[in-house]
Amino acid sequence: AFFASKLEHESKHCNGKGFQRPGSSTFDRVYTANQNCGHAYPTFLAVLWCAGLLCSQAPAAFAGLMYLFVRQKYFVGYLGERTQSTPGYLFGKRIILFLFLMSVAGILNYYLIFFFGSDFEMYIKTITSAISPLLLIP
Repeated sequence: AFFASKLEHESKHCNGKGFQRPGSSTFDRVYTANQNCGHAYPTFLAVLWCAGLLCSQAPAAFAGLMYLFVRQKYFVGYLGERTQSTPGYLFGKRIILFLFLMSVAGILNYYLIFFFGSDFEMYIKTITSAISPLLLIP
């Protein structure tokens, strides 16, 4: 909602009609940042859901909240110079990777239970709970 309101605000302050606004670099940056965040959101939802369902809910929820905070930082950084958005982008990629690895660990644990009868769920939950605070390190 914040991204859409910023886009609407910049759209109202630009001259011209439609999305073709010549010379409006502020609008272009806001529009591009909004599109980038919108394109990454389905991937985030998929890995968040899989990590929470297949592995552990608490670390997945923590990583999800961190991702939303990082996307906000990315968006605001994109409104300044483009180099200001790079830390938020890289931090977001790291969180998505963490959620993806949690999903893979949950899937592997399922197959280990199914084929071999070995359950490593408690070990996986302990490891992910221990690693999730490391996401705070920039």
